[in-house]
Amino acid sequence: MLDRIFVLLAATLLSLMSFTTLSSAHPAHYPLQTEFPDHMLYQGQIEGKMIALTFDDGPDQQYTPEILDILNEHKVKATFFLMGSRVVKHPDVTKRIVNEGHAIGNHTYWHPNLAEADIHQMEWEINHTNNQIYQATGKTTQWFRAPYGALNQQQVLSLGFLGYKGIGWSIDTEDWKGPGKKAITRQVINNVHPGAIILMHNAGHWTQDLSGTAESLDELIPLLKRNGYQFVTIPQMWQLNHHGQISSKQADERPLK
Repeated sequence: MLDRIFVLLAATLLSLMSFTTLSSAHPAHYPLQTEFPDHMLYQGQIEGKMIALTFDDGPDQQYTPEILDILNEHKVKATFFLMGSRVVKHPDVTKRIVNEGHAIGNHTYWHPNLAEADIHQMEWEINHTNNQIYQATGKTTQWFRAPYGALNQQQVLSLGFLGYKGIGWSIDTEDWKGPGKKAITRQVINNVHPGAIILMHNAGHWTQDLSGTAESLDELIPLLKRNGYQFVTIPQMWQLNHHGQISSKQADERPLK
C-alpha cells in the first residue's frame, strides 16, 4: 500500500515538473560542454523530452543481467560504460549488451581517478579497454566516460585527438551508495528534465548492494513514459544535439589503437 502511495505521489510531482524547465539543466552549467561542444556532452537538447539512461562499472553476472531483463521488458535502450577488466571476466554479458541493441561506452580498464593520471596512462586505459570490448563483441566505441567524471581541458583535447567523445551526466542517482528503490526513484523524479543524462551503475565492488537500481527502473520507466519522456542512447542524443535528428546509421565505432 505504501509503495502504491509513493508511486502516485511521484507521478503527481513529475506531472507538475513537466511544465517547467529546471535552470540547473542549462548547458552553461557544464563548462567543458560549453568550451568543447564537439568533444563533450553532459546533457542533450532541452527543447525535446529525450532522456538517456546510462550505466557504469559493468559488466557483471549479478546486476547487469537483471537490468538488461528489465530494459528488455520495457522496450528501452540504454548506454553501458564498460570497464575493460570486467569485460575480460564477463565477455558473455558484454556480448549480450550489444546483441540486445544497447550502446556501449568506454569506462577505462581499472577505474582510476584520471585527475591523478598523466596523458599516457589515460591513453593506455582507454585503448586497452577498447581492444577488450572489440575482442568480446567485434565492435569498438567512440564514447568515453571518465571515472568520477574527472577530466581536465588537456585530457578533453587528448580524447578528441584519439577520436573519442567524452560523456558526463546531469542527474546522479548515487545508487552506488545503496540507498534503495524509493530514494533512487525520488532522485530522478525530483531532477528530471528534457535532455537529461541519468547516471546509474550496473556493477560495483562486491560489497555494494545495487538491487535498488533494477527495482527503481521498474517504476521509473513507466512513470517517465507516461509523462512524455522518450528514452534514447548516447549516440542518438549526440546526433540530436549536433544534427537535430537521429540517423538510422549511427557512427558509433572508432578504429583500434
